[in-house]
Amino acid sequence: MKSFPPYRIQVVKEIPITTRAERAEALSAAAYNMFDVPAAKVTIDLLTDSGTGAVSAAQEAAAAAADRSYAGSDSYYRFRQVVDELTSYPHVFPVHQGRAAERVLFSTVLRAGQISLSNTHFDTTRANVELLGCEARDLPCAEARDLDSAEPFKGNIDLDTLEATLSGPDGQRVGQVLITITNNGGGGQPVSMANLHAVRELCQRYQVPFFLDAARFAENAWLVTEREPGYRHLSPREVAQQAFALADGCVASLKKDGISPMGAFIGLRDPDLAKRSEVNLIATEGFRTYGGMASHDLERVAQGLREVLEPDYLRSRAAETAHLAQLVNAAGVDIVQPAGIHALYLNAGRLLPHIPPSGFPGHALACQLYLEGGIRCAELGSLYLGTFDAEHNLLQPAPFELVRLAIPRRTYTLAHLEYVADVLADIAKNPERVPSYRVVHAPPLLRHFNLKLAQIPA
Repeated sequence: MKSFPPYRIQVVKEIPITTRAERAEALSAAAYNMFDVPAAKVTIDLLTDSGTGAVSAAQEAAAAAADRSYAGSDSYYRFRQVVDELTSYPHVFPVHQGRAAERVLFSTVLRAGQISLSNTHFDTTRANVELLGCEARDLPCAEARDLDSAEPFKGNIDLDTLEATLSGPDGQRVGQVLITITNNGGGGQPVSMANLHAVRELCQRYQVPFFLDAARFAENAWLVTEREPGYRHLSPREVAQQAFALADGCVASLKKDGISPMGAFIGLRDPDLAKRSEVNLIATEGFRTYGGMASHDLERVAQGLREVLEPDYLRSRAAETAHLAQLVNAAGVDIVQPAGIHALYLNAGRLLPHIPPSGFPGHALACQLYLEGGIRCAELGSLYLGTFDAEHNLLQPAPFELVRLAIPRRTYTLAHLEYVADVLADIAKNPERVPSYRVVHAPPLLRHFNLKLAQIPA
C-alpha cells in the first residue's frame, strides 16, 4: 500500500514564479551567495529544513491559547510535560533556537584549549566550539567514506578512533562528546542505537560528558526502527526515549523535529551543570521558564513534538524523500546512499568532473539549480569545509563535493519535488555548460553565510 501524507492542506501561500533573467540578476546582485538571494525570488526553497515546515491547525490552536506570563506560565508547564515524557532529563531549559542552546551549554561545559569530539559538528555547532578557543574534531565512521554503499548507519561515530582519542595523549583535553542525530554534516545519515550504547560506555569509562545534538531525533528514531535489528518492534517514540536516556543531556533545535518556526531546549542530568547553565541562560537569553521563547512558540513546539513522532507522519515523510531520490537517480545524478529523510545530498563532484574543487562544483550546481529553476539549496563541499589561505585560494579541499536539498516538513507536494528532479535532469544532460566560481570575500568564521563570489565562465 502506498504511503500518503496523513493530513490535508487548509491554508496555502503563493510561491514566486520568476524568469531566468530575473534569477540571473538576483544571483549576481547577491554575489552568488544563496543566503543573500531574497526569498521573493525563490520558487522552491530547499536551503534548509530549519523553521521552514508547515505548522498544523492543532499547533496554531494551542498558540492562540498561550499564557504570556513572564515566569512559570501555563505554556511552559505544557511544554515541560511533553519534553519530560520524551527525554527523562530532570533539568530542561527552553531556548529560542539551537545555536543559542549550543552557546549556553558549551560555554558552561568547555574551557579554552579543550576538544569537542563528534560524529560531525555542523556549522554553528563548530563555530560555538571554536569561539570558546576549543577544537571541534570530527570522527565519522569509516563507512561514511563510501557515498555509494547501502550501509544503514553512516552517521555513526568511529568508535575505535573515539576510544583511541579518549585513552591517548589528547584524552585529558576532551571536554565533551557530542553525537548529532541524524548526522546532518555527514549526509543526513542516521546513528544506530548500538553506536549510542557504545559511546555511552566509553564516555562513562573515561568520565567525559556525553551529549546529543538531537535536532532530528524523530527521523533518526524512524530510521532505527526501519534499519536496526532489535528495534523494529518498537515505536519511534520508544526508540527516541531510549536514545535520550543514554546521554547525559542534549541540545535540540525544535525548528526541525519540533516542526516550529522557532524554539529549542537544553536537557541535563547533572544538577550542578544545570545550575551553571541556568545562570548563563538567564543572563543572556531569558528566564528559565521561557529562555527567549515567546509563549506561543512554547505551545507550538509542545504540540509539534507530539505530532512528529506519529508513525504515519514519519512514514510519509520518509517516502517523500525516497520518491525524490528515485527521480534524481533516474535523472543520472548520484546521491549519498542510502537516502535519509530530512535532505538529499547530491554528488556534485561526480556530476561536474570538469570543475575542480578550487572551482567549487557543489556551489556551481547549487547556483545552476537556482538559475534554471528558481530552486535554492546549499553546498556542502570545499566552499563550506575546505581550508583557504589569506587570498581565499583553496588549500585543502573537502573530502566530497555535495549539494544538500533540505526538504521542509509538510510544505511541498510531490509535484514540487518532481519539478526539482526535472530541473536537475536538464542540467545533467549537459553538465559541461555549468561554470565554476571563485571566492572574492570570505570571513574567517561561518564563511558560507557571508561569502562573495564571482562566476568563471564555462
